[in-house]
Amino acid sequence: MTSKLLAALLLVSAPVLAQQTLPVPLNLQATYAKGTRSPDGLPGPKYWQNTADYDINVSFDPGTRLVKGTVDITYLNNSPDSLRQIWFKLYPNYYQKGVARASSIKPEDVGEGVQIQQLSINGEASDVAKLRIDGTNMPVSLRRALGPKQSAKVSVAYSYVLNKGSHMRTGEVEENADFVAYFFPRIAVYDDIDGWNRFAYNGSQEFYNDFANFRAAVTVPRNFVVWATGELQNTDQVLTKKYAKRLRDAEKKDGYVTIIEAADLARQDVTAANAQNTWRFEAKNVTDFVFATTDHYVWQATSLVVDPATKRRTRVDAVYNPKHKDFEEVAQFGRRTVEAMSYTFPKWPFPYSHETVFDGLDQMEYPMMVNDNPLDKREDVITLTDHEIFHTMFPFYMGVNETKYGWMDEGWATIGEWLISPLIDPKMVDEYGVEPYARAAATEVDVPITTLSTQQTGTAFFLNSYPKPGLGYLYVKDMLGDELFTKALHTYIRNWNGKHPMPYDFFNSMNAGAGQNLNWFWQRWFFDNGYPDLALQNVTPQNIVVQAKGTKPVPVDLLITFADNTTQKIHRSVAVWQAGNTTVTVPVEGGKAVKRVVLGSTYVPDNNKADNVWEGK
Repeated sequence: MTSKLLAALLLVSAPVLAQQTLPVPLNLQATYAKGTRSPDGLPGPKYWQNTADYDINVSFDPGTRLVKGTVDITYLNNSPDSLRQIWFKLYPNYYQKGVARASSIKPEDVGEGVQIQQLSINGEASDVAKLRIDGTNMPVSLRRALGPKQSAKVSVAYSYVLNKGSHMRTGEVEENADFVAYFFPRIAVYDDIDGWNRFAYNGSQEFYNDFANFRAAVTVPRNFVVWATGELQNTDQVLTKKYAKRLRDAEKKDGYVTIIEAADLARQDVTAANAQNTWRFEAKNVTDFVFATTDHYVWQATSLVVDPATKRRTRVDAVYNPKHKDFEEVAQFGRRTVEAMSYTFPKWPFPYSHETVFDGLDQMEYPMMVNDNPLDKREDVITLTDHEIFHTMFPFYMGVNETKYGWMDEGWATIGEWLISPLIDPKMVDEYGVEPYARAAATEVDVPITTLSTQQTGTAFFLNSYPKPGLGYLYVKDMLGDELFTKALHTYIRNWNGKHPMPYDFFNSMNAGAGQNLNWFWQRWFFDNGYPDLALQNVTPQNIVVQAKGTKPVPVDLLITFADNTTQKIHRSVAVWQAGNTTVTVPVEGGKAVKRVVLGSTYVPDNNKADNVWEGK
């Protein structure tokens, strides 16, 4: 590392009190030395990422659940390295006999996995009998290395049987309804940090895929409708005239359109009358392609302008079994979520042409698609809908490595859920995960947020993926104020959308956008051990002294009841703890006698609430 680079690392953003730096692992420091990342939060002058064009032709038989197809890939090596192997991901092998899984599956769902019938690279066929398939990984050696800026033409013919049960983000939902995800062989990410992504998918940690362009042809029987990532290219060839018109109307109108209703299903006149119909989709610069299909779901849709500058619209769909009444409001909840994301938080135009919520057996997000299970409570339907749709930004638009950094993905969906749910229903108070963190903080399962997700399971994985980072983002938003926080967050989004940010790209982009060194907070909330615990130390008519018994900086919220039964709320952001002090004195105006003080609020976890209430004598 040069002295000039070291100086840059120490001067990431404007100083506050004293300049503070964050601990950077050696392998991530190497990205600065290589010039692929920059300490100011921007991609480095030598940043690169690989990409591909996928041409998928797949048939799916809902009766046998056989997925059979071909995928032709043009893979571009933008790295400075000569690649002597190409690593493929075979995610359906999660269900293969003998594969390591984070949780058990039913014996009847254990299968043979993906069968490769043919594989060729640059026209040279591989002996498929000699392929080294190890769970969800398949490394293939190249006869000639793929040099920098060179492309490879890959062709694969394959098949597998979709799981009937043991639904893990994909599988049969019910008879003649299926959500088909991770269904094609794809090339793994090769990046500037780890090289090939060799982590074998085990059902726990989520995904990391390159941005790519997809053309997909999905063939299913008559009466089966297909919803998928991307835009439908042959609407008039697969939908009959009436339904094609309804779809186009939904894409132009602010109101709600029922594209397929229950009576339409009974007539069986929705799709073209061919024995098999091929649905063609295209999606550009996305990290994955999935589809869902059924012959007995209703389809409600609406659309709205998400970018007032260009008047670009996004269509929002709810596709569900009419027996599931909880889905009747999902199109509305989805619309409100897309609207809030575009205009309120993160206040960034929704990036995709549609968002389809499909009635499934999971709670999982994909580019432009959501697989959500039915729920009994309206509040749960709201939070599930907005949480999964919020993932559009993180990880998909931002290209986050969910496998290693779950907090850069789920943490944002958590704060999105907290902020957007009350916009949909003002009576709601969504405190998902806050109390579990308060109870588990500083126990042996509570490790720092920045611990790699691949090294966590159970409670640790949950806390560090969802509530802890969500609270961290919320506290920075509170400390900076909405306007400055939005500026900082937009700096991060502008710097890294369509790329692959690492944690320090986020921290440094936020610092740069805010014009402040926030490392004191990043260090104590994301890196350090500790727990949140505030206490009322002293109360007088003039001042209230709050003590930090724990080391995690959290906001101070006071509800004061005076002797005359009037009340006052006082709030202080985490900034009051920046100097490392362990107490803060909060002035009380008016000098009236104080009868009662309560410390704490919904989004302030406290490990010990016994000292959070003061009663006057």
